[in-house]
Parts: sequence; structure tokens; C-alpha cells
Amino acid sequence: MPVEKSLDAKLRSIHADPLRSKDFIIADAKDADMAFGMAAPGLKRVSAEGLPPQFRNLAEFREQIRQIVQQGVVDIMLMSASTSEQLTIEEGLFKDSPVTPAARANDTTDIHLPRGGKIHQEAARPFRTASIDHIQCGHLDCSLEERSLGANLGLYSVTFNNDVKRDLETLQSYKEFREEAERKGFRHFLEVFDPNAPKAVSPEKLPGFINDLIARTLAGVPRAGRPQFLKIAYHGPQAMEELVHYDPHLIVGVLGGSAGTSLDAFKLLHETKKYGGRAALFGRKINTAENQLTFIEHLRLIADGLIEPEEAVRAYHGSLQKQGIKPNRSLEEDLVLQTNVMSYAGNGTKISIPPAKK
Repeated sequence: MPVEKSLDAKLRSIHADPLRSKDFIIADAKDADMAFGMAAPGLKRVSAEGLPPQFRNLAEFREQIRQIVQQGVVDIMLMSASTSEQLTIEEGLFKDSPVTPAARANDTTDIHLPRGGKIHQEAARPFRTASIDHIQCGHLDCSLEERSLGANLGLYSVTFNNDVKRDLETLQSYKEFREEAERKGFRHFLEVFDPNAPKAVSPEKLPGFINDLIARTLAGVPRAGRPQFLKIAYHGPQAMEELVHYDPHLIVGVLGGSAGTSLDAFKLLHETKKYGGRAALFGRKINTAENQLTFIEHLRLIADGLIEPEEAVRAYHGSLQKQGIKPNRSLEEDLVLQTNVMSYAGNGTKISIPPAKK
């Protein structure tokens, strides 16, 4: 009997009772090769003596994905189409797993981030490297029987910059994708990035701008074409509660953004759930962790309401110590909350969380 995907069970639970459901979706975003290139797999924790830090290679990156999927704690593993082809289609990694495979379905220009590049600094333009057929079966023009071989869930990103020409181009591309996805039975979740063009929206109006555009973008989309859930930057309690209150069946998830401290990740998940969000997608926060499996375990403890963020940081450091793993930061440094870590730049004010009283 096939193993039920935890994502499907949680989506049913949330829609059955949006206000009371305690289920929370966690995704590991291992699709960074669609943005960063060589840096995507992250730095090795130990490099050869006398040599500068080295990036992991693609094989090491994919091996980490295998381990996380086998752990079975996250609900979604998001990958590039090429990695998904290797692990989902060729290896069958997800066949008997509760984890749902997903692939990045488009790659707008604001995530084109090569070293020395500046494309991402201009107003985002829509672009898709992979087709839905490539994600579903590994080649163009899948047969009906082949569509279940690969991933059947994709992340589609949009970036609105308060520019009529650019934003209509973005909306048109998303419309074309939705229609193709509906014809091919392909599910998606929608990522709405903050504007990347300078001065597109004043900072104080940004949360309302994003919320209004989400409602406007989806108002004309019937159930068959709607995203399974959202992925957005966390703009604070008021903006989160406003969006959740508007439509309790519009499941809201947050993106993790820059690496930051452990408290950044744990607090972000906790705050998201507290104010009505039901999903969190962490990329660099997991990929830069001292031990990714242990880090994910603590994310799940917070999501399930079993531990508070500050307590989780201390417990995580305790687990690292037991495993003989040297942390990237001291416990005191890891108990510093860095705001604005949801942006790619990751710059922001630091706020210290006092250590627990003994």
C-alpha cells in the first residue's frame, strides 16, 4: 500500500478546519542551484588544511537531500528539475516516503545571482528554464502514464514592482503557466517576492501592497488553478493576520531568506504559526546548519508546539555538543535575533535574547 504523503494529509486537515488545525508544513528548499550556481551546495564545514573554504559539489549536495528525505521529517523537498530527475525519476527516492518531491517551475531574473552579476538588481522579468513535462517525466511531451514518474508539485515565483508593463508581463506568464498546469494535472505553490526594483513601494506600504496583490492575482482563479499554498516574506503579525483572515483557505507560508542565526529560523517559524501561517520553507537556514538533520528535528519540535524558539536554540547546541560538532557560533551569538533576514541581502538590526535563568 502506498505511503501517504504528509503534505496531502496536512492540506486536508487545514482545509477541514482552518482556524483550529494545528498542522504545519515544513519544506526544505534545495533549489539554490537555480540561483547561485557554484555556491548553491554551500560551504564544506571542513576544508583541507591550509586551503580556503570550499563549496560542496553537486554529488554531496544531492547526498544531503537523500539523507533528509530518508529522515522523513520535512513535508516537501524542493529541488531544481535536474536534481529532481536524478532523485525522483531515476532513483525513486520518494516512492515509499512521506515526503513530497517538488521542483522549481520558473526562475525569474531576480534570482539570477552569479558572482559579479547585476541582473537581479533590475526589475524582475519572468523566465522558465524547465517545462512541466520535464519536471513530471524528464522529457518533453510526456504520455499520460509518464506524468506520475517525477514530481507533481512545483514552485512558481512572481515579483511585482508597481510597474504596469513589467507587472502585466508577470501576470500573463503566470496565467499561461496555470493553464498549462491545469491541463497536465500539475500542482503548484505560489511564491510572491517583495519588489526588487528600487523605490517600487515605500517600506511602510509594502505589507499591504503584497497582500492586496495576492488577493487581486488570485481573485479570478477558480479552484482548479489555484496554488496549494503561498510562500512570502514575513512582514509581521498584522500583515500575516490580515491575509489569513481574508481567506482562511489560502494557506500562507513564509520563506526563510538569508542564513542568519538559529534563533532567526526558529523564531520565524514560531511567529508564522502564532499569527496564522501554516507553512515555512527554509533553504539557506537548513543548508548552512552545522548538522542539517538535527536542525530540521528542532524546526519540527517548534512547529508541533513542543518547544519555544530560545529553548530550541539551547537544545540544538546541546545536541551538537553530544555529537562532537563544533557550532558555527557560540550559544550567546546564536541567541541573537537578526531582523530583516527574510531578504536576500540579510541586513538588519540585531536584538539580543537574554539567556535562560538557571
